[in-house]
Amino acid sequence: MNHLFPIFLKLENLHTLIVGGGYVGLEKLTAVLDNAPLAHVTLVATEISAEIKAIASQNAHLQLVEKKFEEADLEGKDLVIVGTNNKLENKRIKALAASRHLLCNVADTPAECDFYLSSVVRKGNLKIAISTNGMSPTMAKRLKEVLNEALPDNLETALEQLKAVRDMLQGDFTHKVEALNNITSVLLEKTPLQGDPSTPAKENPTQ
Repeated sequence: MNHLFPIFLKLENLHTLIVGGGYVGLEKLTAVLDNAPLAHVTLVATEISAEIKAIASQNAHLQLVEKKFEEADLEGKDLVIVGTNNKLENKRIKALAASRHLLCNVADTPAECDFYLSSVVRKGNLKIAISTNGMSPTMAKRLKEVLNEALPDNLETALEQLKAVRDMLQGDFTHKVEALNNITSVLLEKTPLQGDPSTPAKENPTQ
């Protein structure tokens, strides 16, 4: 059973620390910035890859610190993501973060994680996060591909129209919810496909 609580964070209002400057650090950094381009991120590592440095050259909100991690690096941080290639060091950093009541994600070590980075489907303002409770990131990625393929790209237009309708509605919250439910109920109706042999042919009024 998956008892994780799904939550979407405004990372531009928080300060995220990433420890690790190799492939895993790059993967975590990319996941953060793809979803929150204005996130304030500090990345600390003894060696930082050229790919990460290239990202930093284009992002004023990303600070790189090329040195060994120290406990003082946790000062002023709100979230911690750890992705070094040293499991003992990762566990030590997690313990230090916990002592400061900082939520921490440790790459490839679910037992040490306070939160997971989800596979995310994005269609404009629609964002769907997928969780397998840390059991299979591969499954999450495959589901992401399926949903990306299944959901139309013009959902943003529908969202904008529904927001406009919501803004025009009068009354209390309950009334607005009921009105929006009525409007969107058409989404649950099965519409016969054109050319479907099971669809009765319309009579021609000229015959």
